[in-house]
Amino acid sequence: MQGYFKGKNILVTGAGRGLGKRFAIGFANLGARVGLLARSKAEIDAAHLEIEHNGGNALRLRADVCDLELLMTSVDRMRVQYGDIDAVICAAGILGPIGPFLSSTPRLWNDAIHVNLLGVANTLRAVAPQMALRRSGKVVVLAGPGAETTRPCLSAYAAAKTGVVRLVETVAEEIRDSNVQINCVAPGATYTSMTDEILRASDIVSEKELALASQARANGGTPPEQQMDLLQFLLSDKSNHVSGKLIYVQDDWKKFVNGPANGYTLRRVVKG
Repeated sequence: MQGYFKGKNILVTGAGRGLGKRFAIGFANLGARVGLLARSKAEIDAAHLEIEHNGGNALRLRADVCDLELLMTSVDRMRVQYGDIDAVICAAGILGPIGPFLSSTPRLWNDAIHVNLLGVANTLRAVAPQMALRRSGKVVVLAGPGAETTRPCLSAYAAAKTGVVRLVETVAEEIRDSNVQINCVAPGATYTSMTDEILRASDIVSEKELALASQARANGGTPPEQQMDLLQFLLSDKSNHVSGKLIYVQDDWKKFVNGPANGYTLRRVVKG
């Protein structure tokens, strides 16, 4: 898709670190004009500097996805600066409290739901109406583990990510006739600050969680190129027939390019 994203306007929430920063830099390197939205000024300043040093174009948008009014103001600012938003990557997220649900702090548990689920809902409210009006737009939401299987001691994160998948499925159906496609992506294991949080809680989390986190720290997790390939497909015209799906980076998703996208939803049956 060389050249496809040149001049495209892409908003990335959670762009200051982790996968959000990775995708923001990746699409800026492809020629997109990127809106860097995050709560931390220092983090978006660093991402902005890295993009500019590579010859890219980015706009710093300091906002909290939990604050709908501020989020909509930031989206309006990006439209004024760049024009209509072509695509959005919802990557803002926090791990939330680690430990059994019954002993978790309600405020921290609720905060994770607000950021990971309501933050996506707010982002859709801020961008989808204009996309539907123009009959053109793409949204990719990072779902991650928790939407597929249980994650003991990470109940807030798992519940929010499951809710995100159902939200995306539902909204995708509601605006399907407006030619706006919304999908969830499970990007695979990736070494981020969340990985370190799990490793620091080695006496609480399951052996499976600890093993996956240790492996991600050791090898970096899923190759960035593999993740970018999937996102490039979902944010391009080649995926106009794909909406309301949960797609795993390890799936044979390339079969969707020339055919119907069947069956990857929250109701997916998983063995093991």
